[in-house]
This record gives sequence, structure tokens and C-alpha cells, in this order.
Amino acid sequence: MLKKSLLILAILMISLSLVALAAHLVILEINDTHGHAWAYNEWHNPDIGGFAAIASVVNQVRAEAKANGWDVLFLHAGDVNTGVPESDLLNAKPDIEALNAMGLDAMAIGNHEFDHPWSVLMRQMTWANFPFLSANVVYKGTDETLGKPYIIKTFPDLKVAILGLTTKTTEYIGNPSYVKMYNFLSPIDTAKKYVPLLHTMMGKDGVVLALTHLGIFGKGLVAGSRVSDDPLTMRNLLTTNKPNDPYGGSVSLAESVKGITAILDGHSHTVVTEPLNVKGTLIIQAGSFSKYVARLDLIIKDGKVTDYTYKLIPINLKVYHKDKDGKVTYTYVGKEIKPDKNIQDLLAAYKQLGAKKLNEPIGFSKVNFSNAGEITRKGDSLIGHLITDAVAWKFKDQGVQAVLQNGGGIRASIAPGTITYRDVLTVLPFGNTVVLVKLKGSDLLKAIEWGAMPHANDTGARLNPWGLTYVVTPKGVKDIKIQGKPIDPNKVYLIATNDYMASGGDNYTMLKNGEQYNTNYVLADVVKEYIQHISPIESYPFKPRWKEEK
Repeated sequence: MLKKSLLILAILMISLSLVALAAHLVILEINDTHGHAWAYNEWHNPDIGGFAAIASVVNQVRAEAKANGWDVLFLHAGDVNTGVPESDLLNAKPDIEALNAMGLDAMAIGNHEFDHPWSVLMRQMTWANFPFLSANVVYKGTDETLGKPYIIKTFPDLKVAILGLTTKTTEYIGNPSYVKMYNFLSPIDTAKKYVPLLHTMMGKDGVVLALTHLGIFGKGLVAGSRVSDDPLTMRNLLTTNKPNDPYGGSVSLAESVKGITAILDGHSHTVVTEPLNVKGTLIIQAGSFSKYVARLDLIIKDGKVTDYTYKLIPINLKVYHKDKDGKVTYTYVGKEIKPDKNIQDLLAAYKQLGAKKLNEPIGFSKVNFSNAGEITRKGDSLIGHLITDAVAWKFKDQGVQAVLQNGGGIRASIAPGTITYRDVLTVLPFGNTVVLVKLKGSDLLKAIEWGAMPHANDTGARLNPWGLTYVVTPKGVKDIKIQGKPIDPNKVYLIATNDYMASGGDNYTMLKNGEQYNTNYVLADVVKEYIQHISPIESYPFKPRWKEEK
């Protein structure tokens, strides 16, 4: 009987030891928060997002993991900068301090981390108690990476390498004045170098994760799209994402590089409802603006994923209801998440800084200057007219003949009602200045032809003009006129644009051929002054400046 009991005990011990070989790793990911550290309101969706509620999710998961002996990582896939005035005015210090308090493990360097001079980025890295990761951004003329290329986290039952990668498109979508000191290497070539090295460093029980700011792009996908691993979605994604494309997204990376267990992605603001599985590599992304936390649970044995579960956690998103009597109610998408008080108090102190100036009324409008669906990246819009009209008004005495504004530089709408400086800064958060350019007609035609055509993935290069009219056709742009007259290729015209485009941003490199003068007037302040001048805005008739023929 004793021998039988000992045999049973031995079998149980062996079984337990085998079970212990399987590690349970929980990954929590956020991305593209863009200053949305505080809860905020959207149309028919009040009090959503924010780091305080996200902190509650993180705390709950960590407690669950501790009780079960699991491993946890909390990661940010880049673009902490640019989007909310309280954050922008303080160079994202509130966001970084909150992420410190939340115990963030690492953040990928996104393209919007280059919205500021080098000194600001260095200061942000100093503020952070977590590493900024990117293996493929190096200082020009050196092999020195801007951030750490990777980190290795050692848990009792698992080693995890986290490799950081930044989209190579930053070299032309980033502010040219700030990215010129870096080389943006191919993320795929960089991963091919590091992934085998990391596996060698960790041994057979380790796994490699890629924390990337590359994006998920496919036919029919736009920012905020929901994607899953259904065959149609995957076919569209694989059609768009070619292997070994240095400018490709995370699907291209997975197609090209073996040995990456999961890609935790950002950049395209994609709401991934089910992990994409590309050649055995799982890809996730959690939308944007702190609306979601992506949770990926991996069961790992001998360095291989034997099982996984995934959950996209909405951060207090709601469904709007209005009954026949006009009573409005909301129901939560998922569960209500109470904010963590410590994070809430930390952020509240920052929000008070400068709030008085930001909230001062500058005008009033009965008109909705909408950028719904990011229309400025796709079509002719009233808010595009407002911004370019403001520049034309400000510099009319200088004889400006045309204004060029990239659609991606317009980030929000101005709703009817009282308009504050905060509203303008939310629409134009980049701190761009107005530049006057004496430009030859031949270069102006190139700029119009480049900006007028649709751009893949609505990257932001779409032109929002003043003083120009034209027609976009499937074969190109026709009937181009400036001030009602055809453009003379040999004539020099005076145009106004922002310093981002004037420096060649969004591939407007032809603008650099002209003689330039930076007025040092901040574009947001020009628009603020114009709104003050024309308020109250009773109406703002829309007269199309260009049209598109299918």
C-alpha cells in the first residue's frame, strides 16, 4: 500500500513539474494615446478612455496574475505625443508621469515622438522610468540607436525579449527639421539581425516579442478599422503588405521575419478584434486615444505558444440611446471601469496648469466645422477652408496667391457653440508655423499633382488648398488654376504653407526648391486670430475648391 502511495505521489510530482514548464504570459498593450491621458467626451460617448481607468485594468490583471503565478507585461506601442492641449503644452510630461506610476514596462518610439526637437525627446526619456525602444532609428553617421534596441525581461519561468521598431515612413512624415539627424533603417532588415541574436541570448525557453510602431494596412482599412483573422481580411492585408518592404507595416514584418512570437503594434490606430496570425506570428493593436486595452494571454512551453486567448477591453465606451420622449441613456460596452484614484489625482494636478488660458472663449459659431472620418485626408472640407482662409487673410497684404495645407495636419473638428483656444489647439496640435514660399509654377504644379491625388492609407498628404481649383481624375489632375487662371510653369508665385510641408514633409520635397521665409507665426494662433476677427460666425458657405471624378 505504501509503495502504491509513493508511486502515485511520484506521478503527481512529475505531472506538476511538467505543468510548471508551461508559462502563462499576460501582455497588456496600449498605443497611439496622443495625449489622451485624461478621460474625455466624444459625440454621444461621454467620459471615455483615460489612464486612470486603464490603470484600474492593469492593477486588476496584475492581481489576477499574482494569484495564479502568471507573468505580466504592460507595453505602449508608441505615439504618446500630440493631440490634447494639456499634454502638448507640457511636452507629454503628464502622460509619462502617469505611465511611470502605472508601471509601464516599455514604449516603442513612434513617429510622433519626433514632433519636437531632440532636446524635448531627450527630456521625455529622462522623465520616463521605462525604456523608449527602437532598434532601427540611429544617429546619422553612426550605429548608435536613439533609444534602446531591446530589453530582456526575466521571469521565474520565462525569458522575454522585447524588440522595438519604428516605421521607416517617419523619415518623410516626421517633421523634417527634427528627423534630419537620424537614419531610419529598414525595420525588417533590423529584425532579421536582432531576432536570431535574441534567441541565442535567451536559449530555447525564451520568446521574442516585437513592440512596433509600423501599422496594419490593407485594402479598405482606414484609421480606427476593426480587423480580425477571417480569410477575406487576411487576403486584403497580404495583398497590401508585401514581404521585405522596408516601408511596410507589421504584416510585412511577420511575412518576412521568422521567430517573432507576437507583434504588439501601433501607428494605424487599428482596432484588432482578433489577433492576426501571419505565419505563426500573432499581431495585435488597440485602436487609439486610450479607448482600449488589448490583452493577449500566451501559454508558452519550450519557447512555443501552445495556446492563447485575446480580449480587447473597451475603456468606458458607451452606446447612446434616446427614447421617444427624448430621454437619453447610455449602456456600457463591456463593464464600467472605475478610475484609479492615485492616477486620477496625479493627472488632475497637471490639468489645472494652463487651463484658464486654454478655456478662454475666442469666438462663437453656429457652423459645424467637421473633420468627421478624417475628411481632410480624403476630400474638400469646410474645416480645411477655415484654416487656409485664415492664412490667406493673415497674409493678404503680402500678396499670397495660394495656401497649401496637408490634411494630416488637421486633427479634429470645431463644433457649433463657444470656441476656445483649446479647441483650436486640438485641431492644430503640432505647433507649425506659417512659411511664405516664392515657388516656380512648375514646382507648384508638382505639389498640386502630388497632394491632389488620393494617398495610400490616407497618410495625410492630401492637399487642402486656398486660391486653387482643379479636378482629380483616375488618370491625374486637370484644369488646375490659381486665382482663376492657368498656372504658368515659368512664373514665380507666392504661396503660404506650414513649416512641415515647406521642409519637405509628406514628400512635398518640391517646395524646398523655392525661396522661403518663415514668418514664425504659429498656424494655430493665425486661426485663433481669424476666428476672433469673423466671430460670431452665423454662416460659412461651402464653395468647392476641387472635385474628384471617378
